[in-house]
Amino acid sequence: MPISTVLAKGLFAIIPDMLKDNKGKWSSKRTVSGVLAIACVTQIDANGLDINTLLLALISILPLCFSVFEKK
Repeated sequence: MPISTVLAKGLFAIIPDMLKDNKGKWSSKRTVSGVLAIACVTQIDANGLDINTLLLALISILPLCFSVFEKK
C-alpha cells in the first residue's frame, strides 16, 4: 500500500476529531474558521499577501480567539 494512501486515511480519521469540541459535538467556530483559514492560505498562495487576505485571516481566527473567554 502506498504511503500516500496510509497518510490520507490517517488524515481523514484525525480531521473530524479536530473539529469536535470537548463534548464530542461538531464545533461550528472551529469548522467555519478552518474553512476560512484554508481559503485564506489558498488566496495567499495564488495571489500573494494583500489587504483582503489579511482581513480574511483576521476573520478566520477571531472566533478562536474569543473562545478562550468562554465559561466552562
